[in-house]
Amino acid sequence: MNDWPEAWSDDNRGGRYGRGSASAQPESARVMRQVRRGRPAPPGQGAYGGVPQQPQYVDGGYDSGYNTGQVYGGGGGRGGGDGDGYGPQRPAPDWRRRVKWTAITLVTVLLVTTVATYFWADSKLNRDVDLSKVIERPEKGEGTNYLIVGSDSREGLSDEDKKRLRTGSSEGKRTDSMMILHTGSNGPTLISLPRDSNVEIPTFKGSESGKTYQGTGRQVKLNAAYAEDGPELLVRTVEFNTGLHIDHYVEIGFAGFANIVDAAGGVEIDIPQDIKDTKSGADFRKGKQTLDGEEALAFVRTRYALAGSDLDRTKNQQKFLSALANQVATPSTVLNPFRLYPTMGAGLDSLIVDKDMGLFDLADMFWSMKGVSGGEGTSMNMPLAGSSGGNLLWDKDKVKQLVNQLNNDEKVTVTGD
Repeated sequence: MNDWPEAWSDDNRGGRYGRGSASAQPESARVMRQVRRGRPAPPGQGAYGGVPQQPQYVDGGYDSGYNTGQVYGGGGGRGGGDGDGYGPQRPAPDWRRRVKWTAITLVTVLLVTTVATYFWADSKLNRDVDLSKVIERPEKGEGTNYLIVGSDSREGLSDEDKKRLRTGSSEGKRTDSMMILHTGSNGPTLISLPRDSNVEIPTFKGSESGKTYQGTGRQVKLNAAYAEDGPELLVRTVEFNTGLHIDHYVEIGFAGFANIVDAAGGVEIDIPQDIKDTKSGADFRKGKQTLDGEEALAFVRTRYALAGSDLDRTKNQQKFLSALANQVATPSTVLNPFRLYPTMGAGLDSLIVDKDMGLFDLADMFWSMKGVSGGEGTSMNMPLAGSSGGNLLWDKDKVKQLVNQLNNDEKVTVTGD
């Protein structure tokens, strides 16, 4: 049967396209005239990126490109050249360059943050003490000496806070604790100066009036010097009675102390005995425990419940301050901005320092106090020789030896009570 339309035969189809053949050879492609418009694309860069040019009309015939292997490109993949047949291939990522620029970016951010933090912290220091007003000062020795003072200032405390912290409501402020911290090449030395220490008030220049007050040999308790004319007279009295040059002054009040402890997340300390003191509010069991700001303030203020009264209290103060410095310097605080900045803010807002005190000096002080608790330094009370009329008398020979060792930055061999 013939499937072609009626009146058509195989012979009628002649050489037209689609003609069947009994021959084993395939029919050739139908030749169609093609016209190219516009400028021809460069070889291997067809309109679709790597698709070959269309056959061109040559001398009455067409060059299909089959004979030269140009239909799918001259020697590569489907699209010719190095492409994938669908456009230019995306270059491989330059990981070395990416790592380089990432590192540069991180270093830049870290540097900017560090510089900004430095200026922020430096601006918060309360540089209210002018040591240039201190007269007739001893020569400076080796190392650095800090006079660290804890005052009973209620500034910043509400009536509710005063009641909660059991601070009372006395006006003004007095020294509640005094310590000398020496830093040098032989490790730090922390020396407590009992507030009841018997000292002589020397000739001094008034911090406010500028008037010179001649010394009369008047003997008083050490904390009276602060009450009489503030930090400058206290420094003058300590230098006069010890012969030790004080390089920097640091003071903190009740509220600031409690705020620093709370901002640091509390401080762990090993309390050597049960303590219960209704005046300070202390109520502790023997053993390791973490104290918050309110508890810490009660602990360092307690003296009536201790056998050695003020002498034992100074030892507890040394112990706690060293533990606080150790807590602040831990990675959990330093590497945690949500704890570091509140702690720094609470501390810097609370401290009163001398005009020459810088952040690096403050950092040196804290790291040295940490060293005391870590066993790298020495903590002691000023050597005593007894008491008179309620005043504690210093052992003059031991004090002289101690000061010589500190001035020469030698290892301290003197012991105190």
